[in-house]
Amino acid sequence: MNLLLRNLIYWLILVLITPIFFTGLFLLSPFGRRPRHIMGVSWAKTLLWSLEHIIGLKYRVIGRENIPAIPSIICSKHQSGWETLALQKVFPWQIYVTKRELLWIPFFGWGLALMNPIAINRSRGAEASQRLLQQGLNRKRHRFWITVFPEGTRTRPGMVGKYKLGAARMAQQFDMPLVPVAHNAGEFWPRNAFLKYPGEITLVIGTPIMPNLGPRPDAIMKQVEQWIEARQREIGGVGPFADPEEKRARLVSSTHR
Repeated sequence: MNLLLRNLIYWLILVLITPIFFTGLFLLSPFGRRPRHIMGVSWAKTLLWSLEHIIGLKYRVIGRENIPAIPSIICSKHQSGWETLALQKVFPWQIYVTKRELLWIPFFGWGLALMNPIAINRSRGAEASQRLLQQGLNRKRHRFWITVFPEGTRTRPGMVGKYKLGAARMAQQFDMPLVPVAHNAGEFWPRNAFLKYPGEITLVIGTPIMPNLGPRPDAIMKQVEQWIEARQREIGGVGPFADPEEKRARLVSSTHR
């Protein structure tokens, strides 16, 4: 089966199941947060299954032993749509910090709104930061993990965005561990691309950073950034849309083994 046909089947599945799962979310909305999350995570797992068995896009996870036993802040690289699905399967019940505009997308956005995200208007600056802290504390009280993409938007492989401080501030204020996550999904699922490509994504989970040891939020995020970007260089350079420099570095490394 050629790549285009496999992708068409994947998109057909997405289009067919999304309204069904949204309807389930809507019907479950009077019954509390957990039933809605079961429905939302099932949607994500269905798409992950489709990516693996139809597209051929598999993944492996390194560092599962680093996942804390208590609700934490997941601080992840953001390159594609894949990680928004996969993190829901790899980690316990979680909510996302997302931009408000995503909630306006028919079915997907409406369903996302029912999953209790922290939706912020990034143009509001201090107001957005305050909303982040207020709603984050509410989610912790309900025993949810909080997923943050600290660069704020998707970046292409090899690119480093500006790491914002919201995740570190929440971790300190709520006394929650901060778990760094690196992956190379953008090498197989380019930003805004219709086609997804077969291969194996690597996702790496780092040792939790405990924010109650005293460092400032900027120092914590610098530590997170250095860890994530170092792992990105280690796992990058393998997919069809890898950064050329990372491809060359991997080739040189393999020839010297």
